[in-house]
Formats: sequence, structure tokens, C-alpha cells
Amino acid sequence: MNQHLYAEEEPDLVFAPEDDDTEKKGFTVSPWKVLIIDDEPDIHEVTRASLSKFEFEGTGLCFLHAHSAKQAREILAAENDIAVALVDVVMEQEDAGLNLIHHIRNELNNKLIRLVLRTGQPGQAPERQVIRTYDINDYKEKTELTAQKLDSTIYTSLRSYRDLVALDMNQRGLEHIVNASAHLFSQPSISEFIQGVLKQLMALLYLGDDAFYVGCECVAFEKNKGDAKVIAATGRYTGAIGKQPADVLEKRVYELIKQAQKSKKSILKDTEFIGYFEPHPGHEDIIYINSRHSLSHKDLRLLELFLRNVSVAYENVMLHTEIEGSHRDMLYMLGDSIETRSKETGQHVRRVAEYCRLIGLGNGLSAREAEILEIASPLHDFGKIGIPDSILHKPGKLDEEEWEVMKSHARMGYELLNKSDREILKAAAIIAGQHHEHWDGHGYPDGLKGQDIHIYARIVAVADVFDALGSKRSYKEAWALNEILSFMKSKSGKQFDPALIDWVMNNIDTMKQVRLSYPDTVNA
Repeated sequence: MNQHLYAEEEPDLVFAPEDDDTEKKGFTVSPWKVLIIDDEPDIHEVTRASLSKFEFEGTGLCFLHAHSAKQAREILAAENDIAVALVDVVMEQEDAGLNLIHHIRNELNNKLIRLVLRTGQPGQAPERQVIRTYDINDYKEKTELTAQKLDSTIYTSLRSYRDLVALDMNQRGLEHIVNASAHLFSQPSISEFIQGVLKQLMALLYLGDDAFYVGCECVAFEKNKGDAKVIAATGRYTGAIGKQPADVLEKRVYELIKQAQKSKKSILKDTEFIGYFEPHPGHEDIIYINSRHSLSHKDLRLLELFLRNVSVAYENVMLHTEIEGSHRDMLYMLGDSIETRSKETGQHVRRVAEYCRLIGLGNGLSAREAEILEIASPLHDFGKIGIPDSILHKPGKLDEEEWEVMKSHARMGYELLNKSDREILKAAAIIAGQHHEHWDGHGYPDGLKGQDIHIYARIVAVADVFDALGSKRSYKEAWALNEILSFMKSKSGKQFDPALIDWVMNNIDTMKQVRLSYPDTVNA
């Protein structure tokens, strides 16, 4: 059942009860940071006293103090979210303040902080010259900076800072969306996509920085927290991405989310908003926003649109992932059934798939190509389904006629799989048909040589033999690792691509780890 955040006339919200001040501590939006840079202690005191009751968008100020340009550089290096700096010109040197401004804009590359130059000696820094030479936002003589003008200066500076931060967040959000759009149907990319949209949403509505989006597969995730995770987040919640809400959220915020789940409605509490949406029974999507200001009905409409559309997109990607995972499992099971028919049981096809992925990535394949190779490789012996049991299960050496029948499985596998136009099955057809070809041209079925053999088939040939030699079969015992490596090296440039053998020799620990990850549970 879809839940609306609001009706046309009136929001469909639960209004949480007010908390006392003690409960609310630590859960409000961070104050605006103002850095006072001046070598006169009295200037610090007067500025702080004049602005003690100042608020912008319902949020007060946090003062940072530097009594020299050197000290200011240290603070600016440690604090990247200072909104306004009041900068004295003359400190350690006559132009210390001007040099500091150059450092902020050109070395720290901080274009967001609003810089207000204050001077008691205007002759040292003439206004016309300074305005045109340095990237400052205001110029004030200390004698003219009354309490009222100081209030106005800080107000206009913060308004400018807020707008620039919103533009910056929009740009970063758009970058996330553009980067994710090329690979939207992968789970990491959908998370990045949601992250980008969330950043743009926060910027467009001037909501501040702190927000997160949770996807949950059960109706009450506090009972089974493993089924819920933070999909996207901004501000102080960025570190929560990919984690379970119960482990990373403040108790008060977590309780509000549980309240939204229980009522199956969104909750508005002061400047905090918990949006609730249930795209289908058993799945919930939740957005939490800690805004700098009270949310309007227009804000709520946009938040509803975000939650609904992102929820649908996320559901579609999860469905795509589920279908893709089912296809992958079916190919593994089909590969397993072929190996079982050959009485080659255990985890052979899974190990070969993982070997192929690693070898492919290590030898220039893209992530997409390596994934295709990994998924297609379990069907390398698909043609064995047409080999008679009397030959397939013969414990001794095959005679010449039997060997010719056995070799036919390569061409048979190619012909069966090549009937499909699907990318993965096309790759599987190539692998099935060519993985018994040899680098020196003495393989079968077509006697292909060197790079005429597809890279997928060359990789599978190495991975398949490496694993088969280390596995017990009906006709042999498992070889020791040193014996396997000695054999593989002796066949480099003959049966196998030398570059692939070199990679295996240089990554033995990686190969060993795969076998440890997929041990045989049943041996023939």
C-alpha cells in the first residue's frame, strides 16, 4: 500500500511531541562558524558581544578566534566549513591579512568562505586597490563597523555563503548522478545515484547537510536489523552509508524512525522530518532530514516526490539484481550438473569462475569483461552433456576412437550455446569451443594458434587446468601445488598463453586463497 506524505489540503503527518532542552541537545543543526582574525583581544570580545544573540535561519553563531595570520592558517587547515572570516590587515606584518586572503583563495582553494576585510589603518590597504586585487567580499574600516553594520555584514555574508554552498552541493550531486547513470543497474551505482539526488534535494531546499535514506526489507527493522541499511547520506551521516541503522544512528533519531514505521506515516518534528514510504508489503523506504529551517508544504511535496521516485528506482534495480543473480546461479548449477555427470564434484566451476575473473582483471580485461567471463566460464564443458557415459566415466585411458568422441564436446558445446544472441551465452559458446585450443596451435577442435584464440578461452584454459590438477578425480589423485606450478610452467608458450602463466606464477597466494574460499565438500 502506497503511503502519501500529505493529503492535497493537509499533510498526512504525525507531529511528534516536543522534547525538553536536555533531550534535544546534540540533535540540532550545527551553528554557523565565524572566524575572527585580529591581533587585538578587545576586537574579539567586542565582536562576540555584538553578535551574541545573532541568528540566521534559526541558527546561531560559533566563534573561532585567531590572534595572528599564522594561527588563522592552522584553524583554516583544520576547519573546512567556516562560513565567514573577519580579517584584520595589519598583524605580524603590515600585509599579513592580505597574504592570508591570498593563501585562503589560491592555496587552500576555498572559494566558499566569505571574507570581510577589517582595517584600522585604511592607508595601509586602500579600499579600491584591495577590492580589485584580492578576492574579498566586503571591506570595512573598524571605525565604521557599528553593531548594526556588523549585524548586517554577517547576515549578508551568511546568505551569500548559504547560496554558494547550495550551488556547490548541487554540482556535487549532479556529478554523482552523471557518474552513476552509466551503470545505473548495479547496486553501487544506484546508491551513488540516490546520494547525488539527495545532495541536490538538500541544496535546492536549503535544508542544510544532515540527511540519510534507508532501504528496509522487513516491516520492523529493529527486530531484524540485518535487513535494513543506509543507502545514501549527507553531512554528519555520510559515514553511515552501507551500515545498519541501529548501529550508527543516535537513539533519539532511531526512535523517531521506529515511530514512523509503527504509524506507517511520516513524522514532522520541529526541523526534523522522517519520510515514510511502503512501495509494497514487506519493504519500507525512509528518509531522515535535519533541516536548518521549518519545512513548508512545498518542501514536503518535493520530499514526497523524491521518496516515491527513488523508492521505485531502487526497487527496479533490486529486481534487476535479483534476476541477474538468478541467472548467475542457474549457470553455476548447470555447470555443477555437468561436472557431477562427469563425477567431478565439489566446487570446481565456482573456483574456475573466480580464477577467471582474477586472471582477467590482472591481464587487462575491463570490470565488465571480467564479469562476463566469470558468469560464462561455468559452461566451458557444456558439450559434455552429449558424451556417452561409457566414455565420460571410463576410469582408464581412452582409446583413439573414444578420444575423438570426447574431443567432440568442444564443438558440440559451441554449437549448442551459439544459438543464443545473449552476450553471456555468446561468450560461453566461444569458451566452450576454444578452451582446448593450444597457444602453439596443437589443440582442438580447430587448431587455433596464439592470439587467434579468444582471450576468454585462453584464460579459462589456464584456470580449468590449474584447478583440475589440484582436485581429486575418478582417474587420479590431487596434485601438490609445486607439481601443478611446474607443469603449468612447462606448458607456457605451448599449451598456455605465456603472459597468463606469468601472472599466475606472480599471484600464487591469490590463487591459493580461491581454493580456500571454495573447498571441495565431496570428492569423487
